[in-house]
Order: sequence, then structure tokens, then C-alpha cells
Amino acid sequence: MKHVKPATTPFAAVRKFFADVLLWSTFAVGLATSAGGAGVVFDGTEKTVATVVGGIVALIAGSRITKKPKIKAFLGRPGTLWFLFLFNGGTAAAMYFTMDGAKGIIGAACMGLVSLGAAGGLVASRRHRAPTTEAARS
Repeated sequence: MKHVKPATTPFAAVRKFFADVLLWSTFAVGLATSAGGAGVVFDGTEKTVATVVGGIVALIAGSRITKKPKIKAFLGRPGTLWFLFLFNGGTAAAMYFTMDGAKGIIGAACMGLVSLGAAGGLVASRRHRAPTTEAARS
């Protein structure tokens, strides 16, 4: 039996478009704020608070974005996972050796966690593919 996709109305398509624009804009603003954009507007404690809140907003919006089917499929591809693993692992090592103090350690740890997450995705996808190739050989 075929799965029939429900018909979408023009209003639903426009609503989805604006929801996607709002989600991506929220992610971009949170990322820009956490990356140092808060320093343009704020100083001192306010800058620190805005940077942390921007990071949290970007994290929440980014996690919502990754649940979308097209993004999920892209992030699950082996080529994408290899890129994330190697790039973030290299960046973590570079941050550890080039940045001083807690910023270097925290940055390296966060990039290392992303790299390890990509490595976990590679291992998991390899486990899922291995039984099917062995069964095909038999």
C-alpha cells in the first residue's frame, strides 16, 4: 500500500516557509551573538550574559534544524561525517595548542566532542551497513 502525502494548502506552504526563515534567523543571530557580536553593543557582565544566551539560543535552534528530514539525511552521509570528524578533530588540536588558558581548553573540548559525535555516527552507520553486505555475499 502506498503512502499518500496529504495535500498542502498555499497557506500551509507560506506558513512553513516563514517558520523556516524564523528558525534559521534565530540560529544565525544566536551564533553571531555568541561569536562576539555582543561585544559591539555590550560591555562587561552584559556582554558575557549576551554571549552565553546567544550560545544557548543557537544550540536550541540548531538542534531543531537538525531534526528536519533533509538536514538529517545530509548529516548522516558518510562523507559529511568524515569531514566533521577530521575538521573538528584538527580544529580541536589547533585550539588546544594555540590558545591560552581556559578558552583554549574549553574550545578544544567542545570541538573534540563534535568530532567524537561524528566518529560515533561513522561507527554506527558502519554497523548498520555491515550485516547487509555480508548477507548479500552468502
